[in-house]
Amino acid sequence: MNATPRPQATADTAAPARPQLRSGRAFAHTTGASGSGHPHRSDGRSPHTPRGARHPGPHGGPGTTPPVPGPPAWTRPRRGLFPALCVLLLALLTWQTAAHGPLRALDERLGRTVAGSGFPGGLARFLSDLGNVTVALPVLLAAIAVSAVTTARARRVRRWWAPALGAALAMAAVPALVVPLKSWVGRPGPPETAASGAHDGFFPSGHTATAAVAYGAATLLVLTACRPGRRPRVLALCAYAPLNAGVGIGLVRCGYHWPLDVMGAWCLSGVVLWALALAVARVTRADPPPGP
Repeated sequence: MNATPRPQATADTAAPARPQLRSGRAFAHTTGASGSGHPHRSDGRSPHTPRGARHPGPHGGPGTTPPVPGPPAWTRPRRGLFPALCVLLLALLTWQTAAHGPLRALDERLGRTVAGSGFPGGLARFLSDLGNVTVALPVLLAAIAVSAVTTARARRVRRWWAPALGAALAMAAVPALVVPLKSWVGRPGPPETAASGAHDGFFPSGHTATAAVAYGAATLLVLTACRPGRRPRVLALCAYAPLNAGVGIGLVRCGYHWPLDVMGAWCLSGVVLWALALAVARVTRADPPPGP
């Protein structure tokens, strides 16, 4: 039995033409330009996640797609310049105060000018009272409670009590550092305090250090526990700086301390707060939360 012959292809019944490759284009699953060995899009644009934009992992591996979170700013090596500058400035102020240097003479003239200025006395006394332990310590204790409860409920870290303990130790370090330094320098106070029979030992200012460490530690604990956005953090820091500046101005205006006493306390408090921030950052990063 003879097979039926197949019909010849005509112009009307021609087979569909295969797609032709065009120069300068490539299919989505073909290699790119000659010799590249990398896929690219058919319209000539770069891939969605180019390999060159990926950040390597800690051991040179491919890592994760950017951005890869880095360590907090205060844990970077160059940030160690801040405590070093605080220590150097504190040493300079202590030397000038103890040796009756030119800065001490200028400081006393400035202190008398501020004390006799038109700054409202009632406001100055209110600001200076913010450095009392009876005012600053309850604020810190409230922040410690909020931090401990919030961190424990959120189960962010296993040692949820570590930031609160660090803040308490930072506050305890204030008298441990200020009192010996006051006794060693033995600086007399302004005329207002000398007339009241106060003993010598006004450098650095204990009220200034108490306010700086207590309110600074409270701000750090609350921001770490709540983890707000960048804007609330900036607003909190912007409120913290004028608050401590007001405490210092109030102490000088009321004649309780010289300006260098306040500056020395700020330098000392900066080192304490830096150490606290470093400890809190390491705990929150290196201590993962417990499993379910």
